[in-house]
Amino acid sequence: MAERSTAAVDVADNSGEQPLTAKADQATADGVAKNPERDTDSDRAQGSGGAEGPGRQASPPELHSGHKLARRYRLEECVTRLDGFSSWRAVDEKLRRAVGVHVLPADHARARSVLAAARSSALLGDPRFVQVLDAVEENDLVYVVHEWLPDATELSTLLAGGPLEPHDAYQLVSQVASAMAAAHREGLAHLRLNPNAVLRASTGQWRIRGLAVNAALRGISSDTPQRTDTEAIGALLYAALTQRWPYENDAYGLSGLPKDLGLIPPDQVRAGVHRGLSELAMRALANDGATASRHEAACTTPEELVKAIGEMPRIRPPEPAFTAPPEYQRTTYQQGTYGRQAPRPGATQPITPPPPPLQSRTGKVLKWAVSALLIAALGLGSWQLADALMDHGGKSDDTHKSQTTDNGDKNPKKPSSGRPVAIKSARDFDPFSADHSEKPEGIGKAIDNDPSTYWQTDFYLSPELGNLKPGVGMVIDLGKVQQVGKVTVTFVGETSVELRAAGADAVSEPTAFESFGKAASGSGTTVELKPDKSLKSRYLLIWLTKLPYDGGDQWRGRVADVKVTS
Repeated sequence: MAERSTAAVDVADNSGEQPLTAKADQATADGVAKNPERDTDSDRAQGSGGAEGPGRQASPPELHSGHKLARRYRLEECVTRLDGFSSWRAVDEKLRRAVGVHVLPADHARARSVLAAARSSALLGDPRFVQVLDAVEENDLVYVVHEWLPDATELSTLLAGGPLEPHDAYQLVSQVASAMAAAHREGLAHLRLNPNAVLRASTGQWRIRGLAVNAALRGISSDTPQRTDTEAIGALLYAALTQRWPYENDAYGLSGLPKDLGLIPPDQVRAGVHRGLSELAMRALANDGATASRHEAACTTPEELVKAIGEMPRIRPPEPAFTAPPEYQRTTYQQGTYGRQAPRPGATQPITPPPPPLQSRTGKVLKWAVSALLIAALGLGSWQLADALMDHGGKSDDTHKSQTTDNGDKNPKKPSSGRPVAIKSARDFDPFSADHSEKPEGIGKAIDNDPSTYWQTDFYLSPELGNLKPGVGMVIDLGKVQQVGKVTVTFVGETSVELRAAGADAVSEPTAFESFGKAASGSGTTVELKPDKSLKSRYLLIWLTKLPYDGGDQWRGRVADVKVTS
């Protein structure tokens, strides 16, 4: 496949000069360095040269905290300002969630390429990448809105505490390489893969930020984008194994390699590095001036790197450490020496004789008083027991009498259960995705009265739908407004679900999530959803909010059956 790209990676080779596979702009950044979503540059630290793209340099727009874009995105905090554009942490007031925003003037030399890169990245829709949510040109501004992951941590922050464990480094290179291979199959390159662009979510999944967009913002390009991204993945693995940047210059808070030493394998930089991962990093980093480890062929594309990872023995997570409980210690109290030092071995401990019994007049009076109290307590208890038995007998007679009816039937009638309500049709409901679709071809299997078939969702990288959206579900049409007493949903795997309903006055099936009000919720494999108050509706929404594990690194929801009763 012919390689095409709009950006390149900002890494230097082991000689400290410009990398042979990329040309990048030199830039510095300000902002909040500790912010988990920052996108700072390290080109100067890496020794990259730079040249401004064609066209005049546009002045950055005058923006401030509190400014709103499209009357929806409220800017909160500037995290990067450089080269005519700025990056912000913002709030999407419509969906009430945090987002990230890149802003630059519409007459900026790179405004058109940034819009094109953002729209191409958004069409990929791969949850392993931080998603582009919007790309707009409006009021002399171009802005790109992307996901904000408050619970994710950059690789550069993780490496500040030391190198990664072999299993964590294996997961990093596996997930990043497979994600970039999928992106290159669609003609997209990152070209700025560095420890600031790779994030680990709280679920342990690795996410990649700034696909095509980060490089387009800086006017970076490459003639060999696949090779550039592959070398960048090798640099990430090298840093994860050694806590060192595999070039002479320091970058991303990591020290570079000693000068005039060249690119040496990770297992020669630090003791205890996994041999297979060390060789893999060298194969990915192979370029002019650096050779692959041993006699293995170099990996020049993410696809080749994925194949090389698959040929390695899988690295399993470490066994959880078991701490033995402390040995049982006999206390000095149990040894009869409470309140004083323990005797030395071999020493004879004198036995203290017990005190003599009470022989005085006071002792006799005390004994008689205790005896009288015991006799009184026994008498009172016997009287209460007899009284309780008499009351129980009377109540038993009353109970038998109340159960007998005029016609001699002694069994009370059981309350009748609600009648079944027929489901006319169903459709998938996914208002928070770009295509508003979630496996519509299988939706009929959820209402075919066959629990062995099911409608299933797409797969996600966490139970909370990869933090991409608040939920997904299906709308069922009862044909007309009906009284809804209970909805029973059968799942494959334990699932969290909400029952939502459109108003009784809805004349057509709603398309907006806000049109459905919450009526009940629950979780399990068979969930009975009973509204707290009387509910009449024609359109019901089965809304899945937490999905079960589906093997590998995937979570997926499956609805096997839906029953509605009045």
